[in-house]
Amino acid sequence: MHKNENVTEIRKTVVLNAPIEKAWKAVSTSEGIAAWWMPNTFEPVLGHEFILHAGPFGDSPCTVTELDPPHRLGFDWGKDWHLAFELKKLEENKTEFTLIHSGWDAEKVTEFGQPHLVVRGIMDGGWESIIKEKLPKHIEA
Repeated sequence: MHKNENVTEIRKTVVLNAPIEKAWKAVSTSEGIAAWWMPNTFEPVLGHEFILHAGPFGDSPCTVTELDPPHRLGFDWGKDWHLAFELKKLEENKTEFTLIHSGWDAEKVTEFGQPHLVVRGIMDGGWESIIKEKLPKHIEA
């Protein structure tokens, strides 16, 4: 039996031209998250269970597991994944935002029967445009 290889988390970092409070609002409210990512029933409450409406992939159940305003928010997504949003104030109107998508496992498949490694490749590209284009566009609008 070969040992289980944990697959590297996805990390995306971007510098936003916005104060940390404004950036936090965009990543820690239901309306904010919907504006740059996907519709949801999120509430910034520890233990809150919510749904991400992932279009063709249906509804994903999530649970808020970390809440440290305005610096970090984390939630479990679906059966295996964890997402964390980290914010760091750089100067008055600049905030560094990092997305960390973990829980990848070479041995596992998603709810939809796709190998984690395949989905990770697709999501890595997806997050690239969401975090580096959609989020800044929404926040800086």
